[in-house]
Amino acid sequence: MTKTVLVTGASSGIGQATAIYMAQKGYKVYGAARRIEKMQELKEYGIQPIALDIISDDSVVACVDKVLDETGSVDILINSAGLGSYGALEDVPIAEAKKQLEINLFGVARLIQLVLPGMREKKYGKIVNISSVGGKVGLPMGSWYHASKFAIEGLSDSLRNEVRQFGVDVIVIEPGGTKSEMTTIGADDMMRVSGNTVYGKLAAAIGKMYSSMEKNAVDPIVIAKLIKKGIEAKHPRTRYIGGTMAKPMLFIRKVLSDKLFDKMLMSQMK
Repeated sequence: MTKTVLVTGASSGIGQATAIYMAQKGYKVYGAARRIEKMQELKEYGIQPIALDIISDDSVVACVDKVLDETGSVDILINSAGLGSYGALEDVPIAEAKKQLEINLFGVARLIQLVLPGMREKKYGKIVNISSVGGKVGLPMGSWYHASKFAIEGLSDSLRNEVRQFGVDVIVIEPGGTKSEMTTIGADDMMRVSGNTVYGKLAAAIGKMYSSMEKNAVDPIVIAKLIKKGIEAKHPRTRYIGGTMAKPMLFIRKVLSDKLFDKMLMSQMK
């Protein structure tokens, strides 16, 4: 039987690439995002676009209800929607911080709440949470983004052991450098927030580093293939790592002390 997949953040980047790749591999795919106009081309692949504002509970409920009404189940949920907003913690308004957590954490949790009853009933389900290398490594100017991704890591670990008894797998994807408009938007946002403050010099150095990383970033299809690998594994790993510098960065973070890692990290930001 064809499995039904709901992919959030399907208007660009990893979400879009994953929606297309999964549709090409025979899955019934619904692509959800706030910018419905950006998803019209997905129809060419047999993907059904759905408008989703992940910080609106009414919109989240309506999105899941539509899929359930049309197919009877959400077999696979891929939480790819996300926001990368940057700036020094001292400079970022708390309202902007809350918005980032609403999108990257609470919106993800609400979608999971809504699909789990059906997955439990069928004793089958795959919940894929897109974290980041930034869910293990915190860079300056990214305190709220990293807080949200560290939280996704913890949420996924707790959830995995709650729902495995019902035949539901929870899989974390940790991308490194991946081509995405989010990187450019985030860098611009950082300069807007902190470019003209006492943190301006550091912001400029980090922006330069991001520009360099963007040139070497992998295509989102690399992450899409990683997601499919996890979904189709009989016994999926808890985490899959891919993208530019992902594995080396996580290895270095694991073996170095906090102070040595900080020293290495900051040496790259001059």
